[in-house]
Amino acid sequence: MATIYLKRQRKKRLEQGHPWIYQSEVERIEGEFQPGDLVDVANHQGFFLGIGMVNPRSQIIVRLLTNRKEAIDHSFFLRRVEEAWNYRQRFLPGIRSLRVVYGEADFLPGLIVDKYEEVLVVQILSLGMERQKEKILSALLHVFHPKAIYLRNDVPVRELEGLPLEKGFWYGESPTQIEIEENGLKILVDIKEGQKTGYFFDQRENRASIAPLMNRGGEGVEVLECFTHTGSFTLNALQHGAKRVTALDISPLAIEMAKENVARNGFLEQVEFVVANAFDFLREKVKEGKKWDVVILDPPAFAKNRSRIESALRGYKEINLNALKLIRDGGFLVTSSCSSPVTATMFQEMVQDAAFDTHKILRLVRFSGAGVDHPKIVGVDEGDYLKFAIYEVRSRS
Repeated sequence: MATIYLKRQRKKRLEQGHPWIYQSEVERIEGEFQPGDLVDVANHQGFFLGIGMVNPRSQIIVRLLTNRKEAIDHSFFLRRVEEAWNYRQRFLPGIRSLRVVYGEADFLPGLIVDKYEEVLVVQILSLGMERQKEKILSALLHVFHPKAIYLRNDVPVRELEGLPLEKGFWYGESPTQIEIEENGLKILVDIKEGQKTGYFFDQRENRASIAPLMNRGGEGVEVLECFTHTGSFTLNALQHGAKRVTALDISPLAIEMAKENVARNGFLEQVEFVVANAFDFLREKVKEGKKWDVVILDPPAFAKNRSRIESALRGYKEINLNALKLIRDGGFLVTSSCSSPVTATMFQEMVQDAAFDTHKILRLVRFSGAGVDHPKIVGVDEGDYLKFAIYEVRSRS
């Protein structure tokens, strides 16, 4: 294999567990290689640091697979997938639908695998992993014995790796709409047309955490959920006693899916479904003087890179500011951000600024990130993408 030597003057991220090597960190490359090949990685003195997958077309030129001298063969991928599954079974026993491989955090950079009952949905996000598809498939079949495996390789990041966009069955066949169970609720997931791989497992524990908010003085509360997608926060609210929920999304397809999920769980008469732009809807309801006991904001990422941080924070502030105006005194704001470049500190300061502008006092009930099936390697800040908070809201005057 070719060997990539790293510069002397660099942050020792690799030695601290970070699996990425950027172009700017490379001093030289010795030996022949093709994009996607396995390469040895060494420091400036030639000390072995690991084996990774190289792609000179990407700013992340190497994604490290291991810091040991070992064969990257079928048994390697089988062992890594087994370790990832054992981790989930230990911390989420009995859960049948969840994320089972989370890329870098499971030491398989560029590979995402979600399990929906007996069907796996896979995203391969790097050229190096694409070259290992045969070994990955073999490992997944051995560990999970799935009925089918569906590829959702239709994400733009693949184009940055020089890979085509594609989706379809990789192994077997099944319906592309699958009913799963989460927090005791029945949820229909569309693995073909749904966002990402079809569902957002990362908010499982956060969705369950809203239970104490749904009852006030022995009575169910009124809830507004913006960006409802499949209606999962709405379902958790209703399950725990919410009297009435307004569920909003800009996508008619998402609202139809949310409506189907609410009906499956017997709550249809308690929900008002709205197809609208959340920014416009919130502004209009503020003008009308409308109030809810709980407002839930679970928007898509507003910032994909650092250049969008400022505009993202403006967007987050606007929806949080208007949400605060709509909450009855003593009610709750449930708010989140999945924009990786927006740090937890930035997010909390934004909410605090919105509270100041609306003359509100906030009491933090909960602050968390992604669920246990989305583990994080310490030192890999990119893993801190999800920020989730519950605030009690009181008027300052």
